[in-house]
Formats: sequence, structure tokens, C-alpha cells
Amino acid sequence: MKRISLSIVLLLIVFAAGESWAQTRKAGLNGAAFLKVGVGARQVGFGSATTATIGDAANIFWNPAGIGLTDEQLQVSFTYNSWIADITQNAAAVTYNLGDIGTVGLGVMTFGLSGIPADRDVYPGNPALQALQIDQQTSSSYDYMDLLFQASFSRYVTEQLSLGVTFKFISEKIDDQTATAIAFDFGSVYSIGVMNWKVGARINNLGGDLKFYDYGAPIPLTFSIGTSISPYSDENNMLTVAVDAVKPQDGVQYFFTGAEFTFMNMISVRGGYKLNYSGVDDGGTSFREAIKTTVEGISLGAGFNTTVSGYGVRVDYSYTSMDILDAAHRVTLAFSMK
Repeated sequence: MKRISLSIVLLLIVFAAGESWAQTRKAGLNGAAFLKVGVGARQVGFGSATTATIGDAANIFWNPAGIGLTDEQLQVSFTYNSWIADITQNAAAVTYNLGDIGTVGLGVMTFGLSGIPADRDVYPGNPALQALQIDQQTSSSYDYMDLLFQASFSRYVTEQLSLGVTFKFISEKIDDQTATAIAFDFGSVYSIGVMNWKVGARINNLGGDLKFYDYGAPIPLTFSIGTSISPYSDENNMLTVAVDAVKPQDGVQYFFTGAEFTFMNMISVRGGYKLNYSGVDDGGTSFREAIKTTVEGISLGAGFNTTVSGYGVRVDYSYTSMDILDAAHRVTLAFSMK
């Protein structure tokens, strides 16, 4: 028990220290912005209030403590996201239960766009200027592609407390230029034991900078604490609500909220909203009107869960409204094995 208490204390110390440090950072400094785009139709439809949720392979992209499996041997999850500006996000995750050892997981995510028209500065007929030119490519278009690969481990150190850690390899490629970074996630989820009440904490993207040429940009370090509870449940139906307090390195304090109702243990409907994030503007100045800092609005979703030949099958969909831009649509297909 002393070792468990020490682990929790250390996690809170790191959280507090990082929170204080993050307050000194300015907005707009982060690279690898794709890490801020939520993965999983179920999670996003729930308003991204996922810090205190468990037992889902897609949680590997949020809180590593949330991948812990107790009643299942294996989970596999695939997500497709039609993001803004024709950008697509694809993600896959697999988790495996090693019994008393814990749960291990692997995740991969790509995010990008191909065939972008290239407007290159070219100095034909002048070898001296061509030698000094940074961009030596000549194609009429270029690709932008982000890649995340991660390995996670989660373990129930008691029946109520799950701890987790994730190792991340991050890569961004634009045209012929590539930058990479290494990062870690740390998380915990504690089950209080009444009304399915859980509390959790996570630290995401604790690592080095992404460096293009001579400029290094920090990856989006994020701190979150959250809670989820089921105020109503019976044998076939359950209502779950959740709230996360999220502090990104380059932003103000956000509150992610969500609710999910599952009936007949098969069909789920969800909704969520990000307070102090969705529809917020910068207040403007005496010289200009206010500018919106985000175009994201409400998220809605639904899911269907069933069993086929002894395997669990779940399909989830989420819709996220976007002001001015097209809405984002996510679809997740998940399989599980007892």
C-alpha cells in the first residue's frame, strides 16, 4: 500500500510541477498539432471527457491506464476520421490481457493530406542562387503526413487502481522534410466503488521538441484530471456522465463534458461539449473585432454493440460541428475476445 501511495504522490507532484511550468508558455508555440485531434468515435462523441474511462482499446490515445482489461482477453479498434480541409485521420489500436502482469497495447495513427499544390521559389539559370536555395524540390505538389506509433502498458495495482504508461514515437513529414520526437504519457484511474464512480489523471506528450531546420517546437504537453459516474443503471440500461479539467501547454483551462445513455446493453447515444473551448473568441481589441479561437462546436454520437460467434463487435459514430468549416465525422469499428 505504501508503494501505491508513493506512486500516486509522485504522479501528482509531476502533474503540479508541469502545470506550473505550462502556465509560462505562450499560445501557438506547439508543433505536432495533430496530437490534439481526438481519436475514437466513442470518445469524441462523449465530448472527449475520457480521462476516467476504462476498458477500451482506443483509450490508448488518451489515458494509458484506461486500456486495462479484466473480463476480456483481446481488443482491436480501427478509427477513420474525415477531418477539416480534406485531411484524414486513420488510427488502429490493439490491447492484450496478460493476466496478473497487466495489459499491453499498441497504437498507430496517421494524419495528413496528399497532392497539395506547391508554390516554390525557384531561381532558374543562376547556379549560385540555386545552391543557396533551401527547397531543392521541383514537383508541382507535395504531401503532408504525420505519424504516431505508441506502445502502452497498464496494470491494476489494486482492484480499484489502474496505472499506465505509454511510449510514443512522433514523426511529421512535409514535402521532403521530416522531424521526429520521443514522448511519454502517464495516467491513473481509480474506481471508488459506488455508482461506477471513477476518477482519473493523465499527462500526455511529455517529451522533446520537433525540429525543422534550426527551429524547435514543443509537442502539445497536456494535463488532465477527470471523473465519470453512472447515476442510473440497471441490468440493461445505464446513464454515464463525465467531466474533464484539461490544461494544455499552449492554452487556457478547458472543461470537457459528456453524457452517454446505453439501453438494452446494445445501443448507445452520446453528446458532449467543451466549455471554454468551443465557440470561444479572444475578446478583440480597440482596433478589431473578436476573433474565434476555435471553430469546434458540439459533438454527438451513437454506437451499436453486439456479439457475433462469441466475439464482441461494436460500431460507433460521432459528429462534431464546425463553424464555417465542414463538420468532422468519425467511425470506429472494434472487436473483442473473451
